[in-house]
Amino acid sequence: MNAGIFLLMTTGFTLAEPMDDLKRDTKALELFLQDKDDKKRHCPKLKWNQPDISVYKKTLKSQLPTNCKK
Repeated sequence: MNAGIFLLMTTGFTLAEPMDDLKRDTKALELFLQDKDDKKRHCPKLKWNQPDISVYKKTLKSQLPTNCKK
C-alpha cells in the first residue's frame, strides 16, 4: 500500500473532530457578532452586557434578550 494513502486513511478520522470544533467555533463567533450588531441597530438604549464568547460556544444560540430581536 502506498504510504501517502495509508496516512490519509489513518489520519482522516482524527482530522474530522477538529473540523467539527472549527465549525462550532465559527458559528459561535457569527452569533456573537450578530448579537452585537443587532443590539446596536435595534435597541441601542437597552442595558445589556454581552456574554463571553464561551457562552455562545456552549449554546450556539443568540444571547440577545427577546425584546431586542428583529
